Amino acid sequence: MLVIVVENAPPRLRGRLAVWLLEIRAGVYVGKLSRKIREMIWDQVKAYIEEGNAVMVWSTNTESGFDFQTLGKNRRMPVDFDGLRLVSFFPVEDKDNVL
Repeated sequence: MLVIVVENAPPRLRGRLAVWLLEIRAGVYVGKLSRKIREMIWDQVKAYIEEGNAVMVWSTNTESGFDFQTLGKNRRMPVDFDGLRLVSFFPVEDKDNVL
């Protein structure tokens, strides 16, 4: 299983993703593809994401049963915790208390 979620993605990238995957909600694409095709699709995401952000999740033989990659600016940051991939959050930017 492969899931790609994009935010603020240009229409041409969304169109490219729709060729390979099913868009089940706005910006949420799912499918079952080989590793080679998954890597090719992620290369397309990297090339066309512009100012947006993306996350790709796929089934694999790990402790959690999946792995993921992220791309672009986002509050969530992947961290490795003793071989287990978790998500940490950057602090919220407080625009009112700027020095």
